[in-house]
Amino acid sequence: MENQLISVIVPIYNVEQYIHTCLDSIINQTYKKLEIILIDDGSTDNCPGICDEYAKKDKRIKVIHKKNGGLSDARNSGLKIAGGSIISFIDSDDYIALNMFEEMYNIMISEYSDIVSCGVKIAYDQQYANKANPETGNVETMDTSSAMKELLVDGKLKQHVWNKLYKKDLIKDILFEKGKYHEDVFWSYQAIARAKKVTVTSKQYYYYVQRSNSIMGEDYSEKRLDALDAMKQRCDFIKTNFPNLYDISLAIYMGACMYHYQCAIRCNATKKNKNIKKNILSRIKYRKTGNVFNAMHDKKQKLWLHLFLAFPRFTCKVRNILKIGL
Repeated sequence: MENQLISVIVPIYNVEQYIHTCLDSIINQTYKKLEIILIDDGSTDNCPGICDEYAKKDKRIKVIHKKNGGLSDARNSGLKIAGGSIISFIDSDDYIALNMFEEMYNIMISEYSDIVSCGVKIAYDQQYANKANPETGNVETMDTSSAMKELLVDGKLKQHVWNKLYKKDLIKDILFEKGKYHEDVFWSYQAIARAKKVTVTSKQYYYYVQRSNSIMGEDYSEKRLDALDAMKQRCDFIKTNFPNLYDISLAIYMGACMYHYQCAIRCNATKKNKNIKKNILSRIKYRKTGNVFNAMHDKKQKLWLHLFLAFPRFTCKVRNILKIGL
C-alpha cells in the first residue's frame, strides 16, 4: 500500500532563534511523503524570510504569510489548505526525532488508529536535534471511552496536539478557538470523541523546548481563566456524550478551580485580580451538577477539595504556605 501524505502544520511567530532546528527536524524526516505548511503569523523578526528560503530549497514546503491572529488562527489557516489525509501540528520552537513520522505512521496503519500519540521529552537545548530515536517503547490502543478518560485525568493522553498524528477526516471541521489561551484544552476532547481507536506509544519522539518568553512562561493573568472556560465547556460535552465519565470531568474542573484560585491569591491585590478571584468562586456552584467526589480515590485530594469547596480562600492560602499544588 502506498504511503499516505502527511500535512505538517507549523504556526510561526517570532521564533528565529529556534526555527532552523524545528524545520530541519521536519524536512529531514525518514518519512518523505510530507506537505509542510509554514504559517507565518505576522512575525516581526526574520522568520518570514527564513520560511521563504526553506520553501525555495524544498518543494514540499508551502508558506502562508498572514496578519497576526494567534496560534489558533494560524493552525486553522493551515488546516484549511492541508491536502494530506493525515495531519500533524508542530510548534515552531520545538523539534522532533527524525523517525517520528515514519514510526507513528506505521503504528497508525498497523493498529487501524484514528489518532496516534507519542511521548514527549523536555529539552533545554538542542542536544537531541537532528537525531532518530532508537529507544523502544510500549504501544497501547484504546477505544473512545478509554481514551477520553485518559485525556481527562491527564494520564496516557495529554491535552496538547503537537505530539500526535490525526486522520484528517476526523478533525477537518474542528476549529481551534481563536484568541484563547489553552486552545488545546478546547480542542482535544472533541477530536478524541470522534476517534474509534487511539494509540499511544511511550517512545519520546517530540522535543518540547523550554523557553522563558513563551506564552506559557508568562505571569498569571486573567487570560489563564480560558483554561477553566475550556474545562466547563468540556464538562457540558462529557455530560451529554460520555455520562459515565461526567463525575471525573467535574472533579478535574473543580480541582482546576482550586489551582487557579491559589495562583490568583498569590498575585497583587489589584482590581483585576479581585475580578479573577470572583470569577473563579462563581464557578464552584457548578459542582452541584454531579457528584464531584464520586470519582476521587485519593483521600488527601478528596479532603483538600472538600475544604476548598467549603472554605476556598482559607484552603488555598494554606496550600500556598505548604506549597501544595503549585
